[in-house]
Amino acid sequence: MSRDDLDRVRRRIVVTVCPREPGVVALALRPGEAARPLDAAALARALLDLAAEREVRECVDLREGCAGGCGRSGPNVSVTIHARPRPGEKPDHVAIGWKTYVYSLASLGSLTEIIDDVRQA
Repeated sequence: MSRDDLDRVRRRIVVTVCPREPGVVALALRPGEAARPLDAAALARALLDLAAEREVRECVDLREGCAGGCGRSGPNVSVTIHARPRPGEKPDHVAIGWKTYVYSLASLGSLTEIIDDVRQA
């Protein structure tokens, strides 16, 4: 993504992953790749790596915390979608949308689907 493309991104996302949840999910990182087992820590690292790879790292915040679904094995992920602040403004904490991947991560085509939420207008 070029700098001009990044300047047009109107969203930022905050991804919450609970590092204490046991369990793994089998999920491809990128479209067309084979699924691989990811625990909560590996999932968090992969999300940040994918954001950097797709050149939207500054639009993605990762938080450790409860994402819901503690009753069964995770990992589980919660995503809040925020408007991206204008240059010089501080980001607010008012979500304009959210997605919860509680017990449903394995249904994604790849982990990049979460990161691509920053590109949608």
